Amino acid sequence: MFKNKLVRFFIFLLCNFAALGLGIFLMQDGPRTNWYLELNKAPWTPANWVFGTAWSAIMVFFSFYMTKLSFQYQFLDKKLIILYTIQWILNVGWNFLFFNKHLIITALFAIIFLWLLIGYFTFEHQKKLRFYTLFILPYLVWMTIATSLNAYIVFNN
Repeated sequence: MFKNKLVRFFIFLLCNFAALGLGIFLMQDGPRTNWYLELNKAPWTPANWVFGTAWSAIMVFFSFYMTKLSFQYQFLDKKLIILYTIQWILNVGWNFLFFNKHLIITALFAIIFLWLLIGYFTFEHQKKLRFYTLFILPYLVWMTIATSLNAYIVFNN
């Protein structure tokens, strides 16, 4: 059953959207709170609706990427599971740190580690996955933008 690409894809899709859902739950009304609205934000900060749209697309593409990558390893490969889990925790945790606890510097470190991890996924497996690397590039680009937004807030508030 787990050797089926469609089954693995839906497992990754479920896990990725669970991360989005939990992240939204943990940030509560973060983007609509006075604390966030009064921050000095980067001029290139996208409109709020862009975040949901971007993250939804990124998680679909990332599910395709992880499905393909998972077949490059033995089933339930420990290293791959650990790296994916760390990515998941950092992704979810950033929302909690930034929006819920207002720990903008700690959140910046978390997002930098997440960016580095996505970069590792991208470049470590580029030769093996070739065309499929395109599926993780939106995540890497978005993490670059998100990291710059978080850094701007740290340095300008």
